[in-house]
Order: sequence, then C-alpha cells, then structure tokens
Amino acid sequence: MELRQLTKSAIVDVRKFFRMFRRLDREALAAHYLRGAGLEIGALHNPLRVPRGVHVRYVDRMTREDLRTHYPELANRALVHVDIVDDGERLTSVQDASQDFVIANHFFEHCEDPLRTLTHLLRVLRPGGVLFMCVPDKRFTFDATRSVTPFAHIARDYAEGPAWSRAAHFLEWVTHVEHVADPVAAGARAQQLMAQGYSIHYHVWTLEDLMDLLRKAPDVTGLRYGVECMILGDGETVVVLRNSA
Repeated sequence: MELRQLTKSAIVDVRKFFRMFRRLDREALAAHYLRGAGLEIGALHNPLRVPRGVHVRYVDRMTREDLRTHYPELANRALVHVDIVDDGERLTSVQDASQDFVIANHFFEHCEDPLRTLTHLLRVLRPGGVLFMCVPDKRFTFDATRSVTPFAHIARDYAEGPAWSRAAHFLEWVTHVEHVADPVAAGARAQQLMAQGYSIHYHVWTLEDLMDLLRKAPDVTGLRYGVECMILGDGETVVVLRNSA
C-alpha cells in the first residue's frame, strides 16, 4: 500500500476511534478499568457508579453531618456515608500499596499542591493500580474567564508549598467566579473564605494543559505511571493513570 493510502486509512480509523470514545461517559470507562477494592475521594452527592463486585470506601475531610453544615447548598442532597475521615490530598490513614484503585472526580482542581497530591494518590495504589480522575475543563465551567495555571506554578507549589499563592487564588476565585468587582469587597470576601477553609478551585486547566502537567510531573516528582486513557467528556477531562511503581 502506498504511503498516501496508508495515511488516509489511518486517519479514517482514528476518526472512528474518537467517534466511539465521544459516546463513552465516565461510568462506561469505570466499568472497563475498575476492579477489586478501592477509595473514592470527595464523592459527596455524586459517587461514581462502579461495576458489580467492585467495593468502594468513601473518603472526605469531614463527616457527612459536618459536610452538610459546611456546604449548606447540599442540605437537601443525599450524601454518601464517609467511611474514612482524612485529608484526601494526603491520605495519611491509608497504607501504602493497599488499594486497587482511587477515584478522585472533580477533586484535583481543589488541591493546593496537585503534584504532592498525585504522589499520595499513587502511593496508596498497588502496582498496576488505577487512578481514575475527572477534572473539569475550564472552558466549559464557571472558571472560563480564569487563566490556566502554568506548570511552573504547580512545580513551585510542590517545591515550596502552596502558602505563597493561596491569597491570590482566593482573590481570583472571588473576582472571576463570584464576580465581586469592588477591590475592597473582593479582598474582604477572599479573607472570609480563607478563614472558613472553603474549598475552591485553586487551579484550572484545559485538556491540553492537564496533559502537559501529567507529561512533566514525573520529571519533578519521580513518579512512575502510564496514561491509560485521557478524553474530553461532558465538560470534563477523564483521566485514567496506571501505577507503574
């Protein structure tokens, strides 16, 4: 077959592939990748539906009762029972290499130090275990007017800790998401949310920028993982990483 014909054939096959994957949602991907027993972090009222025979324990930073108080907007929602009260960014109560999978949907953007969080999520996975994440693509959310967080910023958070940028993140949130235009009022509101410990989207990405982060992260952290799947779903990037440690 001539090169031109081979290239044309490959393009057709790729287009068919992507048409197929656009029809796949997070639950279909979960059915393909999740096996055994693992954790879901921050499920709140929207736990991932997993295949029959898969066992999930739910992790959150507060009990279900405290979550209702902290998030009054969820007062009438059915929240999952929290099996493990722990900081999902650290998972200090979870043993190394003890889980077949970790689910972290709409969680990564809430992490002040994403690379360090990634090290802990992978730490608790068995070799070959799966990290399943859905991360909002900022272009399709209330974060649309915010600037993408550059990898250099993420790397600095990992090297120095996130305190250096915390106030700026809250101010950006108040300005772009809550639309508080007055600088004095915006500053006061940002301080209020910080004092409350409210969980904002600290960082925002598009699919391409998240792909760039995952490509560069091993050079900074020494992590070893493979990217099994990365697709743009309904306003979110679905990522499946397999632990290679």
